[in-house]
Amino acid sequence: MVQAIVFLPLLGAILAGLIAIFGAHARNPSGDTVEHHGDDHGHGDAHAAAAHDDHAHDDHGHDDHHVSEPPAQGSRAAELITTGLLFVSAALSWFTLVDVGFMHHDARIPLLPWILSGDLQVYWALRVDTLTAVMLVVVNTVSSLVHLYSIGYMDEDPYRPRFFGYLSLFTFAMLMLVTADNLVQLFFGWEGVGLASYLLIGFWYQKPSANAAAIKAFVVNRVGDFGFALGIFAVFALVGSTDFETIFHAAPGLTGKTINFFGWHADALTFACVLLFMGAMGKSAQFLLHTWLPDAMEGPTPVSALIHAATMVTAGVFMVARLSPLFELAPNAQAVVMFFGATTAFFAATIGLVQNDIKRIVAYSTCSQLGYMFVAMGAGAYSVGMFHLFTHAFFKALLFLGSGSVIYAMHHEQDIRNMGGLWRKIPYTFAVMTVGTLALTGFPLFAGYFSKDAIIESAYASHNPFATYAYLLTVAAAALTSFYSWRLIFKTFFGEPHDEKHYEAAHESPMWMLVPIGVLAAGSILSGFPFKEIFTGPHGVEEFFRESVKMNPHILEDMEHMPPLLGWLPFVMMVGGFVVSYLFYIRWTYLPVELANTQPMLYQFLLNKWYFDELYDTIFVRPAKWIGYQLWKKGDGFIIDGFGPDGVSARVLDVTRNVVKIQTGYLYHYAFAMLIGVAGLITWFMFGFGGQ
Repeated sequence: MVQAIVFLPLLGAILAGLIAIFGAHARNPSGDTVEHHGDDHGHGDAHAAAAHDDHAHDDHGHDDHHVSEPPAQGSRAAELITTGLLFVSAALSWFTLVDVGFMHHDARIPLLPWILSGDLQVYWALRVDTLTAVMLVVVNTVSSLVHLYSIGYMDEDPYRPRFFGYLSLFTFAMLMLVTADNLVQLFFGWEGVGLASYLLIGFWYQKPSANAAAIKAFVVNRVGDFGFALGIFAVFALVGSTDFETIFHAAPGLTGKTINFFGWHADALTFACVLLFMGAMGKSAQFLLHTWLPDAMEGPTPVSALIHAATMVTAGVFMVARLSPLFELAPNAQAVVMFFGATTAFFAATIGLVQNDIKRIVAYSTCSQLGYMFVAMGAGAYSVGMFHLFTHAFFKALLFLGSGSVIYAMHHEQDIRNMGGLWRKIPYTFAVMTVGTLALTGFPLFAGYFSKDAIIESAYASHNPFATYAYLLTVAAAALTSFYSWRLIFKTFFGEPHDEKHYEAAHESPMWMLVPIGVLAAGSILSGFPFKEIFTGPHGVEEFFRESVKMNPHILEDMEHMPPLLGWLPFVMMVGGFVVSYLFYIRWTYLPVELANTQPMLYQFLLNKWYFDELYDTIFVRPAKWIGYQLWKKGDGFIIDGFGPDGVSARVLDVTRNVVKIQTGYLYHYAFAMLIGVAGLITWFMFGFGGQ
């Protein structure tokens, strides 16, 4: 059954890819490349061809000048094949969760040998335990609904088979990651989702902004992956294996050992775990390596929901949970995890306060919620972090796809300042977006209430050096999250319309899009309380997760002894955020502008995302470009070309061109040359030997 879950999306990706290839050939049998050029303002995204994409307008809100193209042959077939296979995978994933989590049928399914070289023995194998089963449900449920939603959202795009092929390829790579039985196989899936993310973010590759965002995501992730690869090397050097069972068995014996790193004798486990966490920082967009995530909104909205809310960005959280036996033995590494998690939760929430692009607000919310998950990992409450991962997948995918429905209704408009009053026009989308917001902000009985509050409790109860820091920042982030989430709802759905033309034309999305967001809305409620005991209850966790995670032994009991006043604080902060947002955007709408005018430096600081992009541009991008330019012009152009093809070889060519002129073909010329040669020889002999 697990083999079917993992490989059905791959089959879908291959079939969609073949349909895309044959469809493109049928459209252009000569094989000539057709160029599409936009106007001087960077318009003319041929691939957006009137697609209902959120980025089919430039920064000024003008529509692109599209080149109308017929859809590729077999587009509907590609959509139905990939979506159907994903729904089969999703159904089997839920069966697996019941079978493994409650029936205790863990499994390790060997597939075939991969790398056999000396001590490095790597086999393809599928590891199926409770941790895997939870991720299978998250990945396949969200992915299947995103596939279904995309049928409506991408209905006018001429390159749908390619898009659906990429979606299914991404899902396969993510499934390879979560079923990995060793670090090398995990790294294969890790890089696979990076590749698919690059392809999907840059799906409309004739848009410069989409290309730039795809490259940025790829490069920033390479920084984290460099650390991740070094961490894998360190573990292999310490244990002599990349197999999880072998590593976990050997882990207790590594305590107290050191690694010589350029003369610095670092604690072996701490060093390896911090390097591995670097990979999680990149993939899960943590503080310092977060800059790629908001730019990734250049991809179509379904991509944002699948990759940047529910699945790929949670890969880092899953990886830390999978390696919990190592992190539990490295408290200093756990301190690093908690510090970066808490910092990200607060930092991203502050930026979300002032963003105006509907998808970027949700993107920074994702960044912030991932920080919460890492706080739980740092506290040793791995099941609590996984609980938030599980609930977050539903309500964040709902908010992204709901935003896509708003953008669809508003004819590609994304700026919430140009919306307003939409609850009358799209009441269904308004209702489900409200459900998602209640879940995100932690309103009682909604999913986020159970998982987010449990994380804040775990931060308070842990003995981590950054426990107080994490508790205070996550509580503060709860207030900020409530404020910017309700700001999005109030600015989008309430008040007076700011764009009459688009407001009058606004209408609900097709059923292909409404059904998935309805299911996700149900998940945003039902993924909370029914699962609370098995994720956060001391006895439920032990029974459900068993050996799949190595928990801090006392954390769950300590969480139950939290002072009632502090336990209610997140709820109070959430209500406070809602009240302030209501006063700002419903009651006294002049207040936000006045506040921005009276605090211009703070407003610009948050609006420009703490100036991290500018900082990195100054420190890394410009020097790298300058070095590249110098190597090109001075190194390659002046030295290599100057003394090579343009220097020595050019002189040789000049000489040979002149020598060639001697070859005239006339016999008397050659006889004359021979006579000169004989005369020269005689002269040399006369003067050369005459002096002896």
